[in-house]
Amino acid sequence: MKRKIVFLSLFLILSISGVSAQSKDLPQSIISKTAVIRGYHVQQELKEMNKGELLELYIERIKVLVKILPHIALATKPGVTLTDLGIPNNADNKKALASQDESCTKFLESTVEFQRTMVPYSDTRNLINAILFYENIMKSLHEFDSN
Repeated sequence: MKRKIVFLSLFLILSISGVSAQSKDLPQSIISKTAVIRGYHVQQELKEMNKGELLELYIERIKVLVKILPHIALATKPGVTLTDLGIPNNADNKKALASQDESCTKFLESTVEFQRTMVPYSDTRNLINAILFYENIMKSLHEFDSN
């Protein structure tokens, strides 16, 4: 019985280390796979939501736009990799992409903190207009991608 437990433990450890070693070689997505929204809204829908729900939608849209806009010359949808675009997947390019991702994450952390502190004081009408504006930008990105 002890041998089976030891064998299974070793097998699991080796399997996990093998999987994590392989993931380092996989090409990294240029745009984070989390850069998606759950759906678009119309003004009437937004008017029926409370300010807390609107704030969450507003923050979600900011996050998506911050993750996409710096990369629109390369891609506008999550999942596209350097390899997909014919860009060498070398150490320098991986490092540049990782550095950009790290900077974006830090920026978003401070921005979201600011939004959660200040936006509750905003006029609900302005918040709704901002959400609709961000959604229009995202719709425009889909049109940009189809050209």
